[in-house]
Amino acid sequence: MLADTTTELLDKGVAVHSEGAVVVLSEHVTGPDDSPAVLMVRKSDGGYGYDSTDLATIRYRIATLHADRLLYVTDSRQALHFQLVFEAARRAGWLTDAIAVDHVAYGTILGPDGKPFKTRAGGTVRLMDLLDDAAAAARSVVAEKNPELPAAELDAIAEQAGIGAVKYADLSTSRVKDSMFDPARMTAFNGNTGVYLQYAHARICSILRKAGEPGAVPVDTTATLEPAERALLLTLDDYAAVLAGIVEALEPHRLATYLYDLARAFTIFYDTCPVLTSPEPARGNRIALCQLTSRTLAHGLGLLGIAAPERL
Repeated sequence: MLADTTTELLDKGVAVHSEGAVVVLSEHVTGPDDSPAVLMVRKSDGGYGYDSTDLATIRYRIATLHADRLLYVTDSRQALHFQLVFEAARRAGWLTDAIAVDHVAYGTILGPDGKPFKTRAGGTVRLMDLLDDAAAAARSVVAEKNPELPAAELDAIAEQAGIGAVKYADLSTSRVKDSMFDPARMTAFNGNTGVYLQYAHARICSILRKAGEPGAVPVDTTATLEPAERALLLTLDDYAAVLAGIVEALEPHRLATYLYDLARAFTIFYDTCPVLTSPEPARGNRIALCQLTSRTLAHGLGLLGIAAPERL
């Protein structure tokens, strides 16, 4: 597709020949010397680079796949590159007002010292090593919390908690900001961590097992609500609006923040509103609240790619 893309850009007058190469000169962006910023369609030796493949790809996605929304998720340092690609695609007529396109940029991962995350030798950190470190930290935390767990179950939970902790730490920070990788902080049971949310879900599952109510329970909508019940209900009711906002703004940290707020609202509810020992209709209503909170936490964590274990 590269040659065809180049030919089309030349035929439409979007690209021009320059010193043996084929380039697109930006009409909106200038370089340090006030000359137009350049997108390299084809190099002078006939070769193609990232500029070329991204131009061919956006053409293919629109013309062949009929995409109506394009999301490019890369390092924020690629912002200028995609600005030029999108401009060229618009000038070529591929990208129209009916098609949404966004560069979903993200920041740099930092170590606990606040510097770009590297190994002690100064090299790149392998993802597998990063996940292993987080799983080991999670195993230590879970083993201290539940020393009775069999080794095999402990290993399985540690893997879910460790990988979930890494994902949550990444996704709970505004994507345009730099984030810090600190296994000890990420795997803590307290604070805004993935493990805290997994633990909240597991605790609710434990309550529901004790309640012995696997299915729907009757709800009395005329019953008086305690302040903590009302607060939890209103938080649960926000879920759809939160998801709609995330889809529009492309900011997954809003979902992480919502789930953390939901877990805290449930903790306050549970501390102030007895569930299993309450008389009806409060007991049934509160079990229903536990069920809905459990489902919402599990669904939200699932959208972030994080497991929601029933025991932790």
